[in-house]
Amino acid sequence: MMVALPETLPDEKTESLSQMEPVRLYKVIFLDDAVTTFDFVVKLLMTIFKKDRSTAVKLMLEVHHTGASHVATLPREQAELRQAQVHDAARKEGFPFRCIIEPE
Repeated sequence: MMVALPETLPDEKTESLSQMEPVRLYKVIFLDDAVTTFDFVVKLLMTIFKKDRSTAVKLMLEVHHTGASHVATLPREQAELRQAQVHDAARKEGFPFRCIIEPE
């Protein structure tokens, strides 16, 4: 017995996905303050942003010396999630540390 396969028609979902605009990326920027410890900033970079220790120290020093550092570029939802994680962790440790997100 031979089974007839249906004709392949264009999938509307696939067509609409290919016509979607590219995902807009956002920069996560750490801001310096006079209270948050260097070790805590390095810990944030290693745990939340998965940076290796050397990169985390370099970024922390950039924040300290210049007042801010671009630490990651992510889709908006991920950038917002990481920002919330940073703020929550800082609040739990009693630090005023902040980061911002802005379009790339």
